[in-house]
Amino acid sequence: MTAPTPRKSPRQHRAQATCAAILEATARILESAGPESLTTNRIAERAGVSIGSLYQYYPDKQAILAELVRAQRAALLADLNAAALLAEGLDLRATVPLLIAASLKHHAHRPLLAQRLEAAEKTLALDAETAALKAQIDALVVKVLAQRGVADPRQAAFDLAAMVNGWADAAVMAGDSDTVALAARMTRAANGYLGLVPGSVR
Repeated sequence: MTAPTPRKSPRQHRAQATCAAILEATARILESAGPESLTTNRIAERAGVSIGSLYQYYPDKQAILAELVRAQRAALLADLNAAALLAEGLDLRATVPLLIAASLKHHAHRPLLAQRLEAAEKTLALDAETAALKAQIDALVVKVLAQRGVADPRQAAFDLAAMVNGWADAAVMAGDSDTVALAARMTRAANGYLGLVPGSVR
């Protein structure tokens, strides 16, 4: 499977505005009608651009979805980097809620979009940039856990990411929009997984 990529990168302000409108239109259709309703004609109409303008930058809807996935991963990496900076000098118990809050941030902003992009991602081939972002995200979490003495930090990072993503998706499906309470429950579960009993310091 060939990784979907834009035809060309927008350089001028007008071109950048056109691409931004296309991406936002795609996001709104995903949120309101789901991926089964996504077509390039519908995206162009929602974005207020001609279908020809859309095809100048994106060869198909998969390329647009891939661009949204890249943006979501880049935002997640930025949020995790910020959390890692805040966690400098803190123990594992204080670090865990920072990592979870960072991981949930995009779910809190547009939960249905986050869920549907994560589902769409499974059907797309990853381009080099998106794959690199995923590798950086994984490496960052592994490093933070390893620095705090977690045994097998790579496995722990995988398990915790699966827990957060799966739990967040289930919460969205159930209509639970209280991400603060959700993060608190996740933190308790993560602490248990990591062996952080109440009162322990690690």
